Amino acid sequence: MTFFKNKKNNNEHSTKKIVFSSYQIFVITILSIIQFSVVLDFMVLSPLSDTLIKELKINTNQFSLIVSSYAFSAGISGFLTAGFADKFDRKKILLFFYTGFIISTLFCGLSPNHSLLTIARMFTGLFGGVISSISFAIITDLFVMETRGRVMGFVQMAFAASQILGIPASLFLANKFGWHAPFIMIVIFSVLILMIIFFKLKPVNKHLELKSEKNPYKHLLSTITNKKYITGFSATCLLATGGFMLNQFGGAYTINNLKITKDQLPLLFGITGLFSIITGPFIGKISDKKGKYNTFLVGSLFCMLMVGIYTQLGASPFGLVLLVQVLLFIFVSSRMISSSALMSGVPQPKDRGAFMSINSSFQYLAGGISAYFAGSIVYQSTDGVFHNYERLGYVVIASMVFSGIMMYFIHRGQNNTNR
Repeated sequence: MTFFKNKKNNNEHSTKKIVFSSYQIFVITILSIIQFSVVLDFMVLSPLSDTLIKELKINTNQFSLIVSSYAFSAGISGFLTAGFADKFDRKKILLFFYTGFIISTLFCGLSPNHSLLTIARMFTGLFGGVISSISFAIITDLFVMETRGRVMGFVQMAFAASQILGIPASLFLANKFGWHAPFIMIVIFSVLILMIIFFKLKPVNKHLELKSEKNPYKHLLSTITNKKYITGFSATCLLATGGFMLNQFGGAYTINNLKITKDQLPLLFGITGLFSIITGPFIGKISDKKGKYNTFLVGSLFCMLMVGIYTQLGASPFGLVLLVQVLLFIFVSSRMISSSALMSGVPQPKDRGAFMSINSSFQYLAGGISAYFAGSIVYQSTDGVFHNYERLGYVVIASMVFSGIMMYFIHRGQNNTNR
């Protein structure tokens, strides 16, 4: 079911004016807000890293375990649900997993120590880890290829919005009421979103009319062994490496190495998010007009440059740190938006739900491994300074090079017919 009003056009660089219906705008908005809540729940650990390490009296390896426990359980969840992802109305699947995400996040907010927080994060990943794949499957069902870059640009604004709105608010609550408070805030907000989904989102079930493997396990196996899909899964693993490695210690690194104060941290994340949220739709538009792979390639080249600079900064003025972080996040967004849009054209319609779930699993499993590996590379001395951070930068840059090669093969094999 495609609600796009214009006629089919196989040219990715079409300059026709894009007109979305009011319901399409609602879908984009609600999916963006869902992404915002899930992304905030995951990203809030980064600015809270310094607080959690100190208050829970844990080391970098133990903190990495909190991060990677979410990723590993999210990866397992994706595989478990992949076979069933195309067997049900996507709205019902979204409601089920979003409810589980809310309950699990509540337990995070109630956890008194490192062990229980780690377990709570495992359950949060079990439910929250597949929500993005469900959202992307809905987007692929409802929007044609020529518009997906633009749609992904809006939906991926959730990452920026979590910085400009969510993370500063979370840091404020954490500084005032303790590290549990941000999770409780996410729960209250998400309950309201759940009600809107239940009453306003229409069923997304057109894919049920398509012929697909009836046995869910055979459907899972046929999808995961599809040679065309394997390239996409491989690219996703490489794309996940950088974000998980750098993000988990972002707050602690900024405070202890770059010497930005806790009071400045909300402003830093807020301004960075503001620039990202402004540039997101523009990047999506460029991706549709100039080519998704071209946008990805340019974004990757500049992103590698900024990673190299960021990971080797010492104590720096606030303005310099802000400039570097703003540019870094803009180029990270350009990679995310263009790669998500390009990847959406890989699966056949009958396999979309399964492909997205499996793809999400590989993303989180690769991210979990890289996050735990990062905790082994980086160590914190008694004065609070993080060491070997530049080595993380080298690993991330290498992963970007290889991901660029994999995305080229996806781009080359991508036909320009609408799916």
